[in-house]
Amino acid sequence: MGLDPVSLKIALGIVASTLCLLFFGSFRRTRSAYSGWWCLALVFLLSGNMAYLLTGTSQQIWAGPLGNALLVAGAFSVWAGSRSLRLLPTPRWQLLTGPAATAVAASLENPATNAWSGGLVYLAMMSLGMGLATVELWRLKPSVSHAHRSLALAAGVLASFFLCRGIAYVLEGPDGPDFGTYLSSATTSVVTIVLLVTVSFSMTALSNEQLINGLNERATRDGLTGLLNRTAFMELATQEISRLHSAGSISTLILADLDHFKALNDSHGHAAGDTAIQAFAAACQASVRHTDLVGRYGGEEFTILLPGADLESAEIIANEISRRLASAEPPDGVTFPTVSYGIAPSTLANAEVAPMIAAADKALYQAKSLGRNRAVCATS
Repeated sequence: MGLDPVSLKIALGIVASTLCLLFFGSFRRTRSAYSGWWCLALVFLLSGNMAYLLTGTSQQIWAGPLGNALLVAGAFSVWAGSRSLRLLPTPRWQLLTGPAATAVAASLENPATNAWSGGLVYLAMMSLGMGLATVELWRLKPSVSHAHRSLALAAGVLASFFLCRGIAYVLEGPDGPDFGTYLSSATTSVVTIVLLVTVSFSMTALSNEQLINGLNERATRDGLTGLLNRTAFMELATQEISRLHSAGSISTLILADLDHFKALNDSHGHAAGDTAIQAFAAACQASVRHTDLVGRYGGEEFTILLPGADLESAEIIANEISRRLASAEPPDGVTFPTVSYGIAPSTLANAEVAPMIAAADKALYQAKSLGRNRAVCATS
């Protein structure tokens, strides 16, 4: 007994609409870009399959090309969502090219009487969209998500399935024995339903991971600069200094303060002050190594921990930060302030972060007393 294509398409539509409603709730809660793209992909999948129900009627002339284009749009939406996990935008023209090419190809092959008009382009675009999604999901680092491997596997299975359909379509056509038996529309509906249900579990885990990661990010990062906040810096610096001390290595801490910052706020407003703080944060991030820790200590004060660096290296980095800040483009009528630095090595403070900050603070006070815009190293 063969599979009933119409019943399977209706079942697929019910599954897709149910999952869409469930994940729309997740999107509303988390505002996750990937959840949004996944919901959009499910809408396209549902709409495309509903359009296919008109095959064999007088409406086939427009329903066939539309159904093909909608399903391809769903595949490319999965790709865009996969890119969003790596914080990569997808240009609109790239999203529209596949569905547009599919619709045009279907329209040129007599869609009123040919149920498989534009079939080869449709199968190629479906395989391309899911293949691109597979690559993006596989590139995702495990530190970002642990659920992406199963998603990549599901996308890869669909990409391979449509590739096999395309090859069979070229070799024997849609009426061929293998295509009609193993790679038919009914088989596609079954495969899609199974993968949709399977992927749902991974999607739930992924949505939860994104929610937790977002909460952790807000808990550890300063909202204005994106640097570590004071609590997070102290915790991470304590761990890093202790680790280095156990390994017999040193670290150096820099305490930085923007000169005459209050005068900048009073003269130009807090918006100008915020811009200066953001410019200094950007200069720090561009100057330090990826192993260094940079945090906003409070107000216009910043802390920088340089694992394995000596005083000379710390002075070089401080000078580089000041150079980058001086070359940054300030708002009209505003001049970014200079910066004073206090530098303290771990050898001065028994490898403990609080005494290191205290020693750097004394050196910073001396830098202010000497005329600001300079770095002073703590020596005792």
